[in-house]
Amino acid sequence: MRTVDIIEKKRNGQALTQAEIDFLLKGFVSGEVPDYQMAAFAMATYFKGMTTQEISDFTMTMVETGEEFDLSAISGIKLDKHSTGGVGDKVSLILAPLVASFGVPVAKMSGRGLGHTGGTIDKLESIKGFQTERTKEEFIEQVQDIGLAIIGQSEQLVKADKLLYALRDVTATVDCLPLIASSVMSKKIASGADRILLDVTVGDGAFMRTDEEAEELARVMVNLGQAVGRKCQAVVTDMSQPIGQAIGNRLEVLEALQIMQGNGRIDVTLFICQLAKYMLSLANTEVTLDQILSYLTTGPALAKFEAMVQAQGGDLTDLYRDVEVAEVTEVHAQASGYVVGLPALYFGHFAMTLGAGRATKEDSLDHEVGLVFEKKVGDPVQEGDVVARIYSQEKISENALKDFQKNVIIDKERVRPREIVTVIGEEDSV
Repeated sequence: MRTVDIIEKKRNGQALTQAEIDFLLKGFVSGEVPDYQMAAFAMATYFKGMTTQEISDFTMTMVETGEEFDLSAISGIKLDKHSTGGVGDKVSLILAPLVASFGVPVAKMSGRGLGHTGGTIDKLESIKGFQTERTKEEFIEQVQDIGLAIIGQSEQLVKADKLLYALRDVTATVDCLPLIASSVMSKKIASGADRILLDVTVGDGAFMRTDEEAEELARVMVNLGQAVGRKCQAVVTDMSQPIGQAIGNRLEVLEALQIMQGNGRIDVTLFICQLAKYMLSLANTEVTLDQILSYLTTGPALAKFEAMVQAQGGDLTDLYRDVEVAEVTEVHAQASGYVVGLPALYFGHFAMTLGAGRATKEDSLDHEVGLVFEKKVGDPVQEGDVVARIYSQEKISENALKDFQKNVIIDKERVRPREIVTVIGEEDSV
């Protein structure tokens, strides 16, 4: 068997066999298949796609290239949640402790941000002392003790994905449905949770730009999980504007704390409550939205989050401090009316240029910088109102400020934002 023949077969739109996929991926991990051939395969897949069987075979072979976590020592139904990425996405910081506060164990592995998309691990590392690297034994013990852990992905988990993702990032093949699905689900399957909620984002700031694309990806991932005995449900959620108010690692932690203290925006608060209801239902725990809202805003979720911070070495005093930046620049509305657009991709890139995100995996982060929106889509605004604040270490140029203002789109006619677009899985309503 030769790698070039496999590439040619995929280039011609033919389906690969399990043996060919096994040869390709395991050869890539061992170094026998060079980067340039795997890059060629990724591009061929981008244009020609994969069959359902190919995606399943590709995913499970990816799992086999690393260790798998056995969480059977943890009693109860273990839950996990994954987002396909977005701007201002601090949902996991709130959702995981909220669900765990109901006594349902949440064992979550998260990633770092890249480009305009943020990473949960980067946000947690903005807390002094917080340790995101844990051994498998420490991870399991913590979930047994407090019912919650969020750690970085193990270096030994799904080795093929780590290598392949690095190639996809530099070969314009990140937004390839079969490769996204296999990347996400191989890690979720290997990390050992029994049931998984998948948050598939759609819109300007997401990899999937249309509802149809997002729903297709959601169905593929749900089917992959269910094929190996993992009950999955997917929600397709809007990413045309940033989630919540803050973009930036430290700023998003502070917003998460505000929400868990009952002081967050009601729209994002209720959105997280709805996601929690789906997750809890996956664990056969039926509660009302009012009960979830109470747990979120009156202390139980916050107590669980603080317990996790302490268990992973974080400093609770540092947790509540303000950001440390040199400049805070107010952005004022240029007209009266309603905010009708806050393009997530633009603002994600703007935050990245401040140092809140990475252009490449090797870039360092400034955990303190970012953006906070005082107005979101659907909010009324008067000319001159503060619509956002920019937290930076250097003065913002006039040109950059004007460009920012142009992307806060205001009109006379009000529009209402979307959040949960649709639900896909065995139980399509809760």
